[in-house]
Amino acid sequence: MKPAEINIRWKELQEKLAKDFDSDTPDLKVVLFLIGVQELGKGPGKFSKRQKEELMHIATCRLLSEMGFYELEALDQDGWPHWKLVKQIPAYAGLEQEMLLKSLAITYFADIYE
Repeated sequence: MKPAEINIRWKELQEKLAKDFDSDTPDLKVVLFLIGVQELGKGPGKFSKRQKEELMHIATCRLLSEMGFYELEALDQDGWPHWKLVKQIPAYAGLEQEMLLKSLAITYFADIYE
């Protein structure tokens, strides 16, 4: 997707998530958190600050796995997924990285909203 298309589809995704969760428009961190909770598979719950950071990491790994950078290694005894880096991630500039994650998040939610 081109940046202009990513921006349009990102806005649409944000609006859908805000409506579904009856909340403010989510930023990228919130969207990553939601993906992390989904990937954990335990439903909504109370999470510590550290767990929230881990959920965003899970989401990032899950999204980047679509490009072959990570693969799921195992679930720990508590059911938390652990990912293994299998291919070096290029050094993206901040905006490039953000656009990449937004694009992958759009694709992740496509089955739910389309």
